[in-house]
Amino acid sequence: QVQLAESGGGSVQAGGSLRLSCAASKHTYSTYYMGWFRQAPGKEREGIAIIDHDGKSTYTDSMTGRFTISLDNAKNTLYLEMNSLKPEDAAMYYCAAELNPPYDSTWYLSHPVAMDYWGKGTLVTISS
Repeated sequence: QVQLAESGGGSVQAGGSLRLSCAASKHTYSTYYMGWFRQAPGKEREGIAIIDHDGKSTYTDSMTGRFTISLDNAKNTLYLEMNSLKPEDAAMYYCAAELNPPYDSTWYLSHPVAMDYWGKGTLVTISS
């Protein structure tokens, strides 16, 4: 079992930056994925990036370049650095975890609902 709690959302001007955090409860699994996903009103949840227990990260193609995922194992905290934000980046941002994942991270980015554990999300709004 993993509890996840996102923070760091808010309102930012287009072109600005924001860093999201996700505090995770401790667990004993040695193999896991942690990732960031987002969902805009009226749209499906989409994957942004996943990082694994070894620190290897995978990004959805459209998210490469402006988003950076990182994991601080000592603090059990996942981060998402977002730069050059655009109005279309406005969404609820969620972190999620998958323990002992049977599939590769690219698959989970395309199938967000398969991630087992989710936070409640943090809202990001973009002003132009």
